[in-house]
Amino acid sequence: MEVNELFEKHNEEFLKFDRVEQKLSSRPDIHAFLLLDTLFPGNADIVCSALHDQIYLDVSQDQIDELTEGNVIDLLRCGILYDQDSDSLFSFV
Repeated sequence: MEVNELFEKHNEEFLKFDRVEQKLSSRPDIHAFLLLDTLFPGNADIVCSALHDQIYLDVSQDQIDELTEGNVIDLLRCGILYDQDSDSLFSFV
């Protein structure tokens, strides 16, 4: 199943942070950032751009394709969405 399909399939999990089982932080955004940094270590800022009321995360399309269904569910629970037009992960601010 493609990543965009996983995000759509589990859309009902959006902003349900209380359902995250192994929290890396008590803050949803920090948990998402730490999760992504654990999966895809890097040396640049995790927030790579902003547009209006959205921030985009420094995760490549190849990395996004590696996300498991469980990762997608956790990211949704933290408020992270997938933008199919730009092949990017983003969050509203």
